[in-house]
Amino acid sequence: MFDALPGALLPASLSAEAEERVLAVRYLVRAEVSPGLLPRLLQPLAKRDVTPERFRAAREGEAMRVEIAAVLPESVVELVAGNIRSVVGVTRIEVEHGRVSRGG
Repeated sequence: MFDALPGALLPASLSAEAEERVLAVRYLVRAEVSPGLLPRLLQPLAKRDVTPERFRAAREGEAMRVEIAAVLPESVVELVAGNIRSVVGVTRIEVEHGRVSRGG
């Protein structure tokens, strides 16, 4: 479990859903190297109109290690993980949940 990044703001579209719990999420991905890999990994967030808080990628020989951190409604965390898991070349995905500070 981790805390949201300092300064991470709750998007207005998410704050309107006061009843639904919002989580800071980190997706840790290993995948085969491919020129189109990175935009395909971001697509599940983009189609939900979410901009990642952090996106890091590093090549390690014939594999890529990618970290994607975002603030999401709890109901879509596993949906996004499934979308990322289905990207061609993804060999492993881990999902870490955190909490979003509502203080201000």
